[in-house]
Amino acid sequence: MPDTAILTDAFNTEEQTRFQRDGYVIVPRLAPPALHQRLLEVAEAQLAAQIPPVEYEADLHYPGAPASREQAGGRTVRRLLRAQSRDWAFTEWLTHFPLLNRVRQLLGPELVVPLAHHNCIMTKQPQFSSDTGWHQDTRYWNFARPDLVNVWLALGPEREDNGCMRLIPGSHRLELARERYDEQEFFREDLEANRELIAQQPPALLEPGDVLFFHARTLHAATRNFSDRTKYSVVFTFRAADNPPRPGTRSAGVPELLLP
Repeated sequence: MPDTAILTDAFNTEEQTRFQRDGYVIVPRLAPPALHQRLLEVAEAQLAAQIPPVEYEADLHYPGAPASREQAGGRTVRRLLRAQSRDWAFTEWLTHFPLLNRVRQLLGPELVVPLAHHNCIMTKQPQFSSDTGWHQDTRYWNFARPDLVNVWLALGPEREDNGCMRLIPGSHRLELARERYDEQEFFREDLEANRELIAQQPPALLEPGDVLFFHARTLHAATRNFSDRTKYSVVFTFRAADNPPRPGTRSAGVPELLLP
């Protein structure tokens, strides 16, 4: 019995190998049902009330988003920011042992959550959501090393029709020239060499409670939500304690969460 418990609280060898090779791995039903339900209830209630701070689709001007907050759909929320401070359940999720133990396998024993990045509830809504182009999260992060791990929890089903994430396997290990990105550091889809990589884009299909672990350098993208229901996800980022943010950057602009 003890051996079985250890296996359920850690990546197995195959999962670890897959993460190192592909830059991501999915763990089914990692969130406890009661905690998952609490997180979903908070997300739905706070989106309905538009509890600040929020990020609107219109603010980013991604394809599919309203051109301004004054246009139809201009108050469509893209993200509920500062998730960790919104409810006790988010801290409980961050300290959930089967989650932390897996991240420690990837980054080492001492972990920190950089609250300046992610730390949000993604609320991809129907009709006025947008497309997110191919990118690496490290395009706007500043740490001593780019080795950070993102933890994406699905609060509902994530499918191709509601804008699930797509990832390019192995892209976290590639050194790609700056000219392969546009001025906003999105991976250019007009270059043949890039299109060959983008052709390898399996969707990350998730059920409620499933968790996608992915390296911050893994190229990923997502379409808008074509369904008739809002898609909710919770995402946090982890770093090793010896990988601090660079002073004076946005990454160092918010206090971080030290984990036990």
